[in-house]
Amino acid sequence: MSDSRNEGITCEFLDECDVVWKRPDSLLDVRLHYCPGCGHSVVHKLLMEVIDELGIRDRTVGIAPVGCSVFAYNYLNVDMQQAAHGRATAVATGVKRVRPDRIVFTYQGDGDLAAIGTGETIHTVNRGENITIIFINNGIYGMTGGQMAPTTLVGVKTSTSSTGRDVKQHGYPLKIAEMLAILPGAYYVTRTSVISSKHVRKTKKAITAAFQYQIEGKGGVSFVEVVSNCPAGWKMTPVQSNKWLEEKVFEYYPLGDIKIPDKN
Repeated sequence: MSDSRNEGITCEFLDECDVVWKRPDSLLDVRLHYCPGCGHSVVHKLLMEVIDELGIRDRTVGIAPVGCSVFAYNYLNVDMQQAAHGRATAVATGVKRVRPDRIVFTYQGDGDLAAIGTGETIHTVNRGENITIIFINNGIYGMTGGQMAPTTLVGVKTSTSSTGRDVKQHGYPLKIAEMLAILPGAYYVTRTSVISSKHVRKTKKAITAAFQYQIEGKGGVSFVEVVSNCPAGWKMTPVQSNKWLEEKVFEYYPLGDIKIPDKN
């Protein structure tokens, strides 16, 4: 909406206009610590939009572990609990079992969920806990110095793979979503991105579905993987990092539904 159309319009009338953007009520009005171009802030906004729209803010509990997401409780205005590195899904299991009336989600990066937390993740999904897992996969340890992650692509140089990821030394990048989808406790598994407005809309739709399944008590774990960028860790500009996602990363981590209820 142009500036001229906004003249004289007060907030009480915005619902009648073409609102392009506004801060969700559940997203605190504070400065984010994320690097410029990082996808975390976009996913934070989508999460809070969905929670507000579903009207579940007063009964939602989020679990944030160690990694770039460690300060999520500074931004997400819902009940939050920090977990030790890799233990987010274990903590979420405890919260959900003690308070089954709560809507519980974890917000985790690849270093947390796919490395130190692999065991917790697999067994949580295998048990079919009725929780939502939001997994941010940017293929690197963004917070601690740019080390190689389990999801780092073959040939990519990091601070711990100076000549590039070598399959003979390091193995292949883990496709976590595909691994989890084969477990009977996985109810909904999808992979999205926030690289463009089209992908942002699809990610919001996926997060909405994941929470809706939990609200309805259907199936087990709903798992949303968001393939994101890390301009700082990749040593690229935000534009370059988005191009790298499109040209290289999506080829190995294809976007789309992997397991959906109607086709299980």
